[in-house]
Amino acid sequence: MLLQTLVTCLAGCAFILSPVSEGCGPGRGYGKRRSPRKLAPLAYKQFSPNVAEKTLGASGRYEGKITRNSERFKDLTPNYNPDIIFKDEENTGADRMMTQRCKDKLNSLAISVMNLWPGVRLRVTEGWDEDGHHSEESLHYEGRAVDITTSDRDRNKYAMLARLAVEAGFDWVYYESKAHIHCSVKSDHSVAAKSGGCFPGEASVTLEGGGHKSMSDLRPGERVLALAGGGGELAFSEVLTFLDRDPGTWKLFYTLQTAAGARLSLTAAHLLYVTEGNCSEGAEPARGALRTVYASDAGPGQCVLVSEGEVGEGRLSQITQVSVKGGRGAFAPLTQQGTLVVDGVVASCYAVLDQHSLAHWAFSPLRLIHSLTGSKGSHKDGVHWYARILHWLGGKLLGSGRLHPLGVAQGDR
Repeated sequence: MLLQTLVTCLAGCAFILSPVSEGCGPGRGYGKRRSPRKLAPLAYKQFSPNVAEKTLGASGRYEGKITRNSERFKDLTPNYNPDIIFKDEENTGADRMMTQRCKDKLNSLAISVMNLWPGVRLRVTEGWDEDGHHSEESLHYEGRAVDITTSDRDRNKYAMLARLAVEAGFDWVYYESKAHIHCSVKSDHSVAAKSGGCFPGEASVTLEGGGHKSMSDLRPGERVLALAGGGGELAFSEVLTFLDRDPGTWKLFYTLQTAAGARLSLTAAHLLYVTEGNCSEGAEPARGALRTVYASDAGPGQCVLVSEGEVGEGRLSQITQVSVKGGRGAFAPLTQQGTLVVDGVVASCYAVLDQHSLAHWAFSPLRLIHSLTGSKGSHKDGVHWYARILHWLGGKLLGSGRLHPLGVAQGDR
């Protein structure tokens, strides 16, 4: 009953919110353009979100001080944005050093400041601290926190500056002092781990008519090799849209290497096909022998379905090694079959939910939209609106036990 309710809700949302309604005229399809959302300044001593800074719902736990001699120093990057003023009291450039996530949010905030107050720039008074001037376990020691003001030091602006920092995506913002706003972010690797389900941009798919194409270059409407049946049959299937597409992000990927030489990289929460029990290298899978597991649950000894790039039957190959490494880009194409062959290994298009057949059913309204409209789907950056609705409803109706714990970063933006 819960599953029927889930799919019914999704179907209704799909047709109400479908891209068909997003016309080319002003606003959302037809009618008046929406008024800009009014931003509410933070109150003095208010913090957002309303939880402690070093909790999962905010910037996460302290991971240890970074010094210039530590291995983690390479994780910090200098920020030379000319639209940001760095106080740099120490004259060492330390305030410019920060994690990539902190840098991205700070640069975004700098644009907002100039847009709201022409002629005013963002000013950083404290960044990475290598001298021990902050309290114990301060995120300043990891390059994950900054204290900010405006360049004109007009304290009447600081309440709205705090709100702009929240909108820019900082994971925790605190109107800490009449003299500055404190902002911090999650660690880069914790954000990368909480990844949804994606493949790296360099991953390759097989196109109909021969040839290969990287995920970063793949477009809706193209046909790629996919699993077409429960017995291991492979056929070409149309790419309808992307459930997630973020070329610039950095994520952690599980890399599975097989005895046949195939090497597949995908995020922890993504589903792929394995066989139950023992398998023979190079054999065809028995009907019903394939099941899906999270990439984080796949291990040596299990067999995956591999392909040499042609339609027909896939072959089994044993996983020999599993490793975790970082990679650039996050891409999750959706095909009509709900499957695809990536770097020679058969995988599901779905993630986070623990069962491929249920996920495929839940996404049926989205596939129906594309069938009825002939739409080739948008491949704009970000998570697809339908996938966001699905995850929210799934959490409400199915419970967290059916969802991968690293599926979506808590509080991530």
